[in-house]
Amino acid sequence: MSLLAQESTAMVGNPLINISIFALFVAATMAFVIRAGRTNKTASDFYTGGRGFTGPQNGVAIAGDYLSAASFLGIAGAIAVFGYDGFLYSVGFLVAWLVALLLVAELLRNTGKFTMADVLSFRLRQKPVRTAAAASTLTVSLFYLLAQMAGAGGLVALLLDINDRATQSLIIAVVGALMIVYVLVGGMKGTTWVQIIKAILLITGAGIMSALVLWKFGFNISGLLGSAQETVNSSVEGGRDVLAPGAQFGGTEISKLNMLSLALALVLGTAGLPHVLMRFYTVPTAKEARRSVVWAIALIGAFYLFTLILGYGAAAIVGPERILGAAGGQNSAAPLLAYELGGTILLGIIAAVAFATILAVVAGLTITASASFAHDIYANVIKNGDVDEKQQVRVSRITAVVIGALAIVLGILANGQNIAFLVALAFAVAASANLPTILYSLFWKRLNTTGSLWSIYGGLVSVLVLIVFSPAVSGSPTSMIPSMDFAWFPLSNPGIVSIPLAFLLGYLGSVLSSDQGNLAKNAEMEVRSLTGVGAEKAISH
Repeated sequence: MSLLAQESTAMVGNPLINISIFALFVAATMAFVIRAGRTNKTASDFYTGGRGFTGPQNGVAIAGDYLSAASFLGIAGAIAVFGYDGFLYSVGFLVAWLVALLLVAELLRNTGKFTMADVLSFRLRQKPVRTAAAASTLTVSLFYLLAQMAGAGGLVALLLDINDRATQSLIIAVVGALMIVYVLVGGMKGTTWVQIIKAILLITGAGIMSALVLWKFGFNISGLLGSAQETVNSSVEGGRDVLAPGAQFGGTEISKLNMLSLALALVLGTAGLPHVLMRFYTVPTAKEARRSVVWAIALIGAFYLFTLILGYGAAAIVGPERILGAAGGQNSAAPLLAYELGGTILLGIIAAVAFATILAVVAGLTITASASFAHDIYANVIKNGDVDEKQQVRVSRITAVVIGALAIVLGILANGQNIAFLVALAFAVAASANLPTILYSLFWKRLNTTGSLWSIYGGLVSVLVLIVFSPAVSGSPTSMIPSMDFAWFPLSNPGIVSIPLAFLLGYLGSVLSSDQGNLAKNAEMEVRSLTGVGAEKAISH
């Protein structure tokens, strides 16, 4: 490693300032959470905020939920190191919202109550379908939590110069504990306000940094891109073209197939993410659900344009060698760029925003997973619907603690992985296990219980098996277990195989089974999904 890379592993900024700014954010948001938590009286209050949020408020909260540490740290790092290929994450994450807007947002809001399983089990046998949907929700949530916790470890390593894994693990545990408190005290109302505050801070912070980068290059984007290419050529042996495709996914046919698989998972995954789908239930009408998605697309689109400037800005100003040599690896591009642009204060603010990003997203994921277990498994499968709301919320809170503890353990194991990549795996699970069944439920009358179960379990099992036996887990220097090699599946992201397989299994299970389903329920679901008649509140169009 060069002298420059060695120097970059040293502490960046002032740890006292970094921690102080973060502590201020935690104190401010905790005040909001405690205040919001006082109004949680029913299960609807705890799970959906009493459906009391407007479209714009929910749109900002969706942006806060969706713009995770992967978006801010992982994508900026991927663009800084690989250029054009890194930007594919931004494009995929944004285009995915069109699928969510056009296919699921309004119909899902009209049909469900609290969770994705409400929709999937509406016209099918309740117990087996709810169990399958809850299993899928918990799996996706844990994969996503894994990425956020890994981001927390990498960020702390960079900002506090903590390179021993034991101390990084302690910090991950602190982040997990804070997340659990947010959920236990505030429920969905408190979590939503944390996400709204965090979204405003994140988009504003990314906008300010982007403006500073452009100002440094005289607001000449060509100059920025040219400088990034120059810096990369001088620091990477043999050079690398960061302005054209192929730096990360070029070369072999497997690499190109991997890119296609990744793109498929990103574009289709959003419409199957349980914590994003649950946000559609926090608004009073389907009209507000549509408005919230439009707001979310506008905010998320602006942010992903900023990631392009931040990524190439980090490549030009910091350089890929220094980024990869830093304690946080690829994930350290944005904080290192902040330090170069505005010194210790800007770094402290951006670091606090990144921590806030992690906290807000993990809180949203935790409440989704705990609601799924309490509402779907405990209330409707174990207790057959014979359970009062207080008991249901209590079980949800206990589940939140268990999931939080599990997320801490998994986050410690995943510490050091590229978080944009880890989130892409979560998207693959969501697109394989959830989306086929959601689309079949909403648009195909022939779907029956057998088809639903084949699709959910088939998609879930296939994607997990292919991930375990892929280069993502073993067999390469960038794997989770680089010292072992049991990879026989060549693609790092299995979406291109598991997503079509889940659709096929759902179709075969439905047409090969003698179960014709409930015709009356089919008709009711069709009317309700399109009009909102019978939904939680009256619909205004």
